[in-house]
Amino acid sequence: MTKQFNQVIGNQLKTLGQYVPIVDRVHGDNHPEFHEVRKVFEVLAKKIKDAGSEKPVLNEEFAQLRKITDNYTVPDDVCESYEAVYKMLEEVDVAYQA
Repeated sequence: MTKQFNQVIGNQLKTLGQYVPIVDRVHGDNHPEFHEVRKVFEVLAKKIKDAGSEKPVLNEEFAQLRKITDNYTVPDDVCESYEAVYKMLEEVDVAYQA
């Protein structure tokens, strides 16, 4: 994996693992697309963990996240945690593409 991706993953993966289920529970009824975000994130996190020191193949997962989130566009009626999840996912996506 690239150094930048490793740094971003090291910083964001644990926090995302904590935030994503909570945001899904709080906002999932009003924003059902977040249920899909959670599912894709869970696959992404598993692939990263299973890859160990190798760079996982995540192109499909990031493409799905960009589509589901309209390129990580934060809805107007959500909390700061929801916004933080989108920003972290986008940061991980950008680092992966670098």
